[in-house]
Amino acid sequence: MCHHIDDSCLRQGRDPHGSSHVVGENKESSTVREKTRAVKGNAVADGTHPMFPNPETNIPLLRCALLEVTKHLQQCHVGGCKVRTTTKKPRLVSTAIGATLLLHGHMQDGFPASFILYASTTLPLKLHPNSSTWTYTIIDQAAVHSVHGREATRRSRPCDCVAPSYAVFRTGEEEAVSSIVYSYKHGFSGFAAMLTESQAHQIAELPEVISVNPSRSVPLHTTRSWDYLGLGYENPEPTGLLARGNFGDGIIIGVAFGRNREASTTMVTAPSHPVGKERQNFTVNHCNRKIIGARWYAGGVDPSLIEGDYQSPRDSEGHGTHTASTAAGSLVSDASFHGLGAGTARGGAPSARLAIYKVCWAEAGCRDAAVLKAIDDAIHDGVDILSVSLGRLLHPIFPSIHAVAKGITVIFSGGNDGPVTQTIANDLPWAITVAASTIDRSFPTLLTLGDNRTVVGQSILYESTDGGFKELADGGSCSSDDLNSSDVVGKIVLCYQLAIASSSPPEPHFPLAAINVQEAGGKGIIFAQYSANILDFIDGICNGTVCVFVDYEIGKQIKDYVTNTRSPLVKVSLTQDMVGSGVMSPRVTAFSSRGPSILFPDLVKPDIIAPGFLILAAVKDSYKFESGTSMSCPHVSGVAALLKAAHPQWSPAAIKSALVTTAHTANAYGYPIEAEGVPRKLADPFDFGGGHIDPNKAADPGLIYDVDPEDYFKFFNCTYGPSFTCGLVDSRLYRLNLPSISIPDLKKTPLTVWRTVTNVGDTDSIYRAMVVSPPCVNMVVEPSLLQFNASTTTHTFAVTFTSRHMVQGDFNFGSLTWLDDGKHAVRIPIAVRVIIHDSFSDTS
Repeated sequence: MCHHIDDSCLRQGRDPHGSSHVVGENKESSTVREKTRAVKGNAVADGTHPMFPNPETNIPLLRCALLEVTKHLQQCHVGGCKVRTTTKKPRLVSTAIGATLLLHGHMQDGFPASFILYASTTLPLKLHPNSSTWTYTIIDQAAVHSVHGREATRRSRPCDCVAPSYAVFRTGEEEAVSSIVYSYKHGFSGFAAMLTESQAHQIAELPEVISVNPSRSVPLHTTRSWDYLGLGYENPEPTGLLARGNFGDGIIIGVAFGRNREASTTMVTAPSHPVGKERQNFTVNHCNRKIIGARWYAGGVDPSLIEGDYQSPRDSEGHGTHTASTAAGSLVSDASFHGLGAGTARGGAPSARLAIYKVCWAEAGCRDAAVLKAIDDAIHDGVDILSVSLGRLLHPIFPSIHAVAKGITVIFSGGNDGPVTQTIANDLPWAITVAASTIDRSFPTLLTLGDNRTVVGQSILYESTDGGFKELADGGSCSSDDLNSSDVVGKIVLCYQLAIASSSPPEPHFPLAAINVQEAGGKGIIFAQYSANILDFIDGICNGTVCVFVDYEIGKQIKDYVTNTRSPLVKVSLTQDMVGSGVMSPRVTAFSSRGPSILFPDLVKPDIIAPGFLILAAVKDSYKFESGTSMSCPHVSGVAALLKAAHPQWSPAAIKSALVTTAHTANAYGYPIEAEGVPRKLADPFDFGGGHIDPNKAADPGLIYDVDPEDYFKFFNCTYGPSFTCGLVDSRLYRLNLPSISIPDLKKTPLTVWRTVTNVGDTDSIYRAMVVSPPCVNMVVEPSLLQFNASTTTHTFAVTFTSRHMVQGDFNFGSLTWLDDGKHAVRIPIAVRVIIHDSFSDTS
């Protein structure tokens, strides 16, 4: 980070084991970091957790495992022997840790390629409760050597294992050290390393290993929105979250998802000079009062895949810049996309600071190992909020659970694979998973037909045309065959084919149709579709060609006009902004991934929705509309920063609870929130979790559902940890004190779960339960009245579910709301599925 460098080799841009590249120190940022850590308390200030030992202690021993396997395979290779499976094979025996090893790599031309090993401890278990010494034992073929406590970190070699031959050992050691790409040591212990497939198989056999997986590149989940959320900057409400949170001042938001340009061109003001490749370096001079630190990660990446990118934290494409400026960008007046969406652009927490972690590359993508290292570094750097707009991380569990244990609120984008169910990504109980919604802005574009009839479509048409009428042709489905049979040169082409709507969704069909029309010589395309929220495709696909979207009803009117007119004409006007109550919003976007979670069906995921469609924010040297849960994620990150500033004592679970329990499920007029899809429907908790984010209500939630991080680890050990680490009789996730309840397998026997709420509102208050039971399920809350005072700040209640009909059913939904005298409504979503048989496929 710019604000924390404690190793001389880091000043040269790389750590001894291929760790992240960093840039020099920023004096102002260190003060912010100290202030932030002081708020968090001693447990975080010294970089440790009272439950855990120094995480760095485990790294030499995990390297030992790699070293011994490497040495063993070398001996086999020299002697021509097969891989031995005797009880004397090299192995790491550790009763103090449970190691998790994840393998990264791929196959090339039938031969094993290099691999990256990710190793992480699940949860260190203390051997002797009254002892401060931690004993790690390495068992080798020839001898046994013990390394005690923190001495291991001071060894000059990775470990002091005893080998039969020092020459063989030295060769193996050098190979092991050189293969290490990243060291994870701040929030959790582990490393990433290049391995062969044989080495991977050997390590996978270790008793402490949970899983071995190849590293992948994960996808990016790609200013009116803040006013829409009630956080207007011009005259903020004195009691609103923006004012109460002091605009996010003193809070550090870690951005671990994209490629970020220097703040002077995007976060503070528009650029006054062009930025080219000759200025690709990002030095300490680029750190300022907004970006206080920046790291970049190229370890384990083929250099040929990043040679055209900035070899620095600088952004080459704009995804990271867009999301970072959405969360915490400073005010920039007169921002627009070619005149559309004009106004003042800013982030949700405009006074918050940014710590940038560039893990993505234009060609190489976003590698798992780099993401894990970035999160590990963010823990060490002392960020308050960690915003991660990446899709389907291989195992975000391992670092993110440690981040939450250190008091960091972790926010993930939920994915862009909707509207298909069970596609939600990053579905972790300790993180906030965000879906995407529309806002009250649309872009109507007037189409005038030759008979002077007018219809309205949607577009982002900002370049002036000749303004006159052009010939209009019917292109059918706009396939190559359909266009070859028509004369479309120089014409506006209608693409309307309702018969293929079910087999050709708009998202893949429109780009192909647009390209076909362009190649056939057409001057524009009017594309008929069902609502799919793909308006942002226009800028990247149409390339100056007129592109307008219409629904099938309007498309049919245009088609009838073309069919019944000898020389059909159309005039396309420039797009206009439409903002305000006339636009039905919010709606869950079509692309937003949906629940239920496949990994954890005991959870309601996503947790919440926030604006993620056509969001105007900084990209490269200007501003651009982008859509995706990548855009909704930083909206929640900005709000979380304001909540942390307003309530510095709140835990990540408290912040999540405040957001979920105050979210709204209807718009300002009382219409239920809808979810785009086929067909459009009323949204349910698997579309939007608790509902649409309401920042000002979240500032005063009344009650919160808090969770001790130790509880997360207990459930984690029973789910992913070695079996001996599970100490729970019932490890179902609906037992966690989450602000939601999901019961995926309710049978004939009634099921009771418990929740505990903490009063953070008026000291003397009474709450009464309002129950909306899922259909065909009886839901009873006991007690149904909670009374709080100065001495009673928490209450535990039971929720009992009983099926009224035994069927092999699907999820149905309800809610539980605690109401006081009208000031607070603390609502949690409920999802229940009644079943007769376990593991029964619902494919009807």
